[in-house]
Amino acid sequence: MSTTTQHYDAIKYKTPTGSELTCKGWIQEAALRMLLNNLNPDVAERPDDLIVYGGRGKAARNFEALDNIIAALKVLENDESLLIQSGKPVGILKTHKDAPRVLISNSQLVPNWANWKHFDELEKKGLMMYGQMTAGSWIYIGSQGIVQGTYETYAAIADRHFSQASSNAQQPGTHHSPLTIHAGGTLKGTLNVTAGLGGMGGAQPLAITMNEGVALIAEVEEWRIDKRIETKYLDEKYTSIDEAIDKAQVYKAQGTAKSIGVLCNAVHLLQRLIERNIIPDTLTDQTSAHDPLIGYVPHTLTNEQANILRTQNPTEYLERSYESMYLHVQLMLQLMDQGAITFDYGNNIRARAFEFENRQTQADSQKPIVDSKEPLPTTHYRLSANNFPTGRCFSFPGFVPAYIRPLFCEGKGPFRWAALSGDANDIAVTDELIMNMFPENKGMIRWMKMAQEKIAFQGLPARICWLGQGEREKAGLAFNELVRTGKVKAPIVIGRDHLDTGSVASPNRETESMLDGSDAVADWPILNALVNTAGGASWVSLHHGGGVGMGYSIHAGMVIVADGTDDAEARLKRVLRNDPGMGVIRHADAGYELAQETAKAHNLNILDRI
Repeated sequence: MSTTTQHYDAIKYKTPTGSELTCKGWIQEAALRMLLNNLNPDVAERPDDLIVYGGRGKAARNFEALDNIIAALKVLENDESLLIQSGKPVGILKTHKDAPRVLISNSQLVPNWANWKHFDELEKKGLMMYGQMTAGSWIYIGSQGIVQGTYETYAAIADRHFSQASSNAQQPGTHHSPLTIHAGGTLKGTLNVTAGLGGMGGAQPLAITMNEGVALIAEVEEWRIDKRIETKYLDEKYTSIDEAIDKAQVYKAQGTAKSIGVLCNAVHLLQRLIERNIIPDTLTDQTSAHDPLIGYVPHTLTNEQANILRTQNPTEYLERSYESMYLHVQLMLQLMDQGAITFDYGNNIRARAFEFENRQTQADSQKPIVDSKEPLPTTHYRLSANNFPTGRCFSFPGFVPAYIRPLFCEGKGPFRWAALSGDANDIAVTDELIMNMFPENKGMIRWMKMAQEKIAFQGLPARICWLGQGEREKAGLAFNELVRTGKVKAPIVIGRDHLDTGSVASPNRETESMLDGSDAVADWPILNALVNTAGGASWVSLHHGGGVGMGYSIHAGMVIVADGTDDAEARLKRVLRNDPGMGVIRHADAGYELAQETAKAHNLNILDRI
């Protein structure tokens, strides 16, 4: 075995491409290539730390574990399964040819211990890692993997609030009425404010401009802004808040679709907008609020100060993060009250603010209170929740119940694939196939054409589009036929985000405000992982805490390889029917009529079978 390195080695960890195997089968080869692709510097946020995206979402626990995973995949037989426990390989067991080649469990904690404090203790001992969603399940494809979901969200906002049919559009907070997707709305002439340009948030500027709007986005780390400009997800960078606001206002008045990244804290941007009485048309946030210690940067610290304090005094850092997130949410509420269409984009910032408010209302009223706009004190101050109306932290909705749930009811979600050949022409072939297969899906075709024009590949060439029940199975079988007939140069790997119709329980995000109150029921993602294992997915993962942090979510991932064989065809039929089918069943069980109709149409209604 080669000597373990302690940093990313671009030669040692280069992703293999082409049609030659380095493993004993294409499924193992696909897992190896996608693992290494996750860590490609063109893809990963911090490859030297094995961090792919999302604050500290990792692909492997440490470099020794990474090397051992690679070694294991290369010796893994076609009737064996590799077991991964929080980023570390722990066993190779005899299974069978249709079993997953890799089974992954990341960040699982017994509920009473499912919090960042206990996780951090385990991580420091080298016993656990945070897998986020697609980082630890080896199917992250760069910001494109998030772009279409973000595009769909903003398209739904445009249809709801900025179309000719939206004259009776709901006001913020009244978010439970039915939604018509792609009703002809546009964000042209709108100012859309948000924050965060990391692996998730980096999709926002392009998704907004694809919907013809102006994006104004705060980001505290300059290198993230530069990376989004290099990959053509972001148009312009400013270091002055006022200059960025002024330019955004010009583009809004012109109806020009442009995205602006401004080097500042989100709190400072929102404060300045309020001071200048500039009300965004839409407002959200994708900072790393899910991780108050490693991800979120308090507004009372520079980025450099944050890097020092989180190491020297993590307790104080957490206090600053929570009070900053509380102020952040209060500013969002102020802008919402003045007319901004405001929604939570799934980073759990509302829950963090709620936790802070609860602690503050119970705290000793004699503690010193200092106005948050004062310069950074030498000793930590405490922001008072009494400065703001209480009980409002959840007054704006999450994006899923507000805009996405009707798609989930039809089994629609983020179907993604990558060309293991490394040849971009293979993706061009699949693009044409998908558009020809589903000509009635006008929204998807519009997306595909824009993606071809605007999205730069990161690492292995890849594509994503939202497909529904029945469509994913058809697409997977068609891809398998492309491989079988040699129309693409190597197998295609198919996966999805964990943010999908039936693979997640996350009460502050994907399963917020379920019709029957089943927001926190976690049986569904576990059943999803089990049924994908039984169906023969190529690798299956079950994670905890992705997107929203420890204690707030359980979610499952699935990847399947189309290698052109008859065995692959049989597996694709099962997995790509069952996986979205779990989402249809879950939403039908919760009482959604659209899901019940979809279940009947696709023979998923159990009462029709018994």
